[in-house]
Amino acid sequence: MAREFKWSNPNKRAKKYAEDRKAKVHTKGPKEGKPLTDYEAGMRSGYLQCRTDSASMFKYVEAIKAGKSKSEAAKAAKAKWAKKAS
Repeated sequence: MAREFKWSNPNKRAKKYAEDRKAKVHTKGPKEGKPLTDYEAGMRSGYLQCRTDSASMFKYVEAIKAGKSKSEAAKAAKAKWAKKAS
């Protein structure tokens, strides 16, 4: 089974992560109220997440342009990139 990526609209994720960074604790989920480690704070800076989200948004928009439905496009956006044949 192919691995699916989590993704969301980049500005929505950025808003949630900014709240975490300001509070310096987890604001949602099972770790709610626990302090952020340096690594987690770094991940919430958004760079790595932004790259994944932007790539997924690109795949979603391309699928919509190709005539796929919204649910099909969302599924395509979460899939790994296809490897090009050499």
